[in-house]
Amino acid sequence: MSKPQTSLFAPSIVGPAIGMAFAKLDPRAMMKNPVMFVVEVIAILTTVLFLRDFVGGGGAKLGFSFQIVLWLWFTLLFANFAEAVAEGRGKAQAETLRATRSTTTAKRLIEAENHDLYEGIAAEDLEVGDLVVADAGDVIPGDGEVVWGVASVNEAAITGESAPVIRESGGDRSAVTGGTTVISDRLIIRITSARGNSFLDRMIGLIEGAERQKTPNEIALNILLVGLTLIFVLAVATIPSFAAYAGGTIGVIALAALFVTLIPTTIGALLSAIGIAGMDRLVRFNVLAMSGRAVEAAGDVDTLLLDKTGTITLGNRQATEFRPVSGVTEHELADAAQLASLADETPEGRSIVVLAKEKHGLRERDMVSLGATFVPFTAQTRMSGVDMGDSAIRKGAVDAVLSHVGAPAPRKLTVGAPAPVVEVPETVREVRAMAEEVGKAGGTPLAVAKDGRLLGVITLKDIVKGGIRERFAELRRMGIRTVMITGDNPMTAAAIAAEAGVDDFLAEATPEAKLALIREEQAKGKLVAMCGDGTNDAPALAQADVGVAMNTGTVAAREAGNMVDLDSDPTKLIEVVEIGKQLLMTRGSLTTFSIANDVAKYFAIIPAMFAVIYPQLGTLNVMGLATPESAILSAIIFNALIIVALIPLALRGVKYKAIGAGALLRRNLAVYGLGGLVVPFIGIKLIDIAITAIGLA
Repeated sequence: MSKPQTSLFAPSIVGPAIGMAFAKLDPRAMMKNPVMFVVEVIAILTTVLFLRDFVGGGGAKLGFSFQIVLWLWFTLLFANFAEAVAEGRGKAQAETLRATRSTTTAKRLIEAENHDLYEGIAAEDLEVGDLVVADAGDVIPGDGEVVWGVASVNEAAITGESAPVIRESGGDRSAVTGGTTVISDRLIIRITSARGNSFLDRMIGLIEGAERQKTPNEIALNILLVGLTLIFVLAVATIPSFAAYAGGTIGVIALAALFVTLIPTTIGALLSAIGIAGMDRLVRFNVLAMSGRAVEAAGDVDTLLLDKTGTITLGNRQATEFRPVSGVTEHELADAAQLASLADETPEGRSIVVLAKEKHGLRERDMVSLGATFVPFTAQTRMSGVDMGDSAIRKGAVDAVLSHVGAPAPRKLTVGAPAPVVEVPETVREVRAMAEEVGKAGGTPLAVAKDGRLLGVITLKDIVKGGIRERFAELRRMGIRTVMITGDNPMTAAAIAAEAGVDDFLAEATPEAKLALIREEQAKGKLVAMCGDGTNDAPALAQADVGVAMNTGTVAAREAGNMVDLDSDPTKLIEVVEIGKQLLMTRGSLTTFSIANDVAKYFAIIPAMFAVIYPQLGTLNVMGLATPESAILSAIIFNALIIVALIPLALRGVKYKAIGAGALLRRNLAVYGLGGLVVPFIGIKLIDIAITAIGLA
């Protein structure tokens, strides 16, 4: 679920953005955008020429020159404004995060073994390796890893979610973030980040864009734009009529304005804003991208690796069926299974109670009045159950329950040896057959016995999330191959994979197997994305082109990935891919529009300007622009206003659709290519009519 989106032109964003638009006129900042830097150089040049003529009283068309100069600066300011608005929402969030870093006092342990002996110290003075105590109500003073204890932690300051999360030592939920608050129990935390390099510090820097670097696609596009600009410089400077126009100040200003109008200023002005807005869309989904490169890579992903549990399935197995043995009714099996599960707080146990109620109307009973004693599950027995007087009910792993009732274990035959004669009760054969059938279907069987008698099998199943099959089909249409990763055996994995609709699966996955799969895909020239949260996922996250680490995961996992999901929702990997593709689609669409826009302006302006010198060009003056001056002024006004008109599209992104590259190219050409050709003809002509009518040119 994305965060509520602030309006693009909310006063809290527009006000600071206007100021930043002027601040960004600093040539040192403008040099990062070569096309707009050229525009600034020309704006300065034309301003100097205008001021010279104004002070000297020379120049017959100072009003025309002033308008050219004014619209050149407006073009720069509108481009800077687009970038500033894109940064605005990120800066607002960064300020919110910065506000959480109020002065915090840490309780640093003096002796590692004595958790009650500590000293107060400013959080900013902590060093890597320090052990600190965090009790209920304490703000965690820095990034670290829980080495002792288990507690509920409020991470709303980071994720925006009010629901607390559990943090505990060991496992994959041991990482904690500075600025979050312990709301129950006590934790002993080892500090893992030095001052100024905490996760919160990096979040603020990344959101503000201070560490944002241009991506390879942006660099390539900038090179293309610079190349087009240089080509036009050479073309204008070498035409014979240049001397005629450059003979006076108005000629130089006119040609400078024409140059700015015909170079790709539209996409040059919006390119940076598109990239920043793409990262901002991820932030609103509570995903922190460590670089714009990661966002772009997400848009080009070919293979998507997803964990089964919690991503493709709901994460908890649920009871779906009661299967009694011969001579036992389903109601009798359900009754025994429910009694054995009433005190079972596991998701599987609660689902058995719910299924018994839904299918057989069995309601919960008072265990105290029944004189019942719950028998908890242990790793040794692999069973749980309930004792009621002389009656005992057990449920658990099939082989454990069969052993409990004294069933003979299956014998392995030795080649050449006579087969042993073992009498196997019919109910035992039935339970084993049911268990095998459930396993082949991708489920997990639990056997149930009462007073030493087998009653049947409960089917537990990983429930595939609703709509996930359709989403995988959508990814397939985009050309993305989906691979499910699971620790299940191949038979169970195959059943779940078929139900979910993934393209392939990796069963009995180990860290080495995940890494090998990623390298195999990359060797084929494919980009790979995956998510993970454990230390054993770190090698694969580091190897993947897009590695999304869960915020609840270990420090190793968060350091290895190039994105961090603050909500720790593995399904969000699909949204990450969609946002990356939307960024690329937006850039492609606006680039198509910009190039078509420039082509249209060539035909609109050049005939009007040079028809006097080259009468043959008069046949191309299909727009019938009034004069060369009105043609130049109309074009430069249109050039500035079209940037303003495209700012919302650049920031929101084009509407995302799951279509292939060929269909996307056809759509861009039909919508943005054709639009880029038509809109300038209409816009420039209307502006020409207006400025001619009021005598501006």
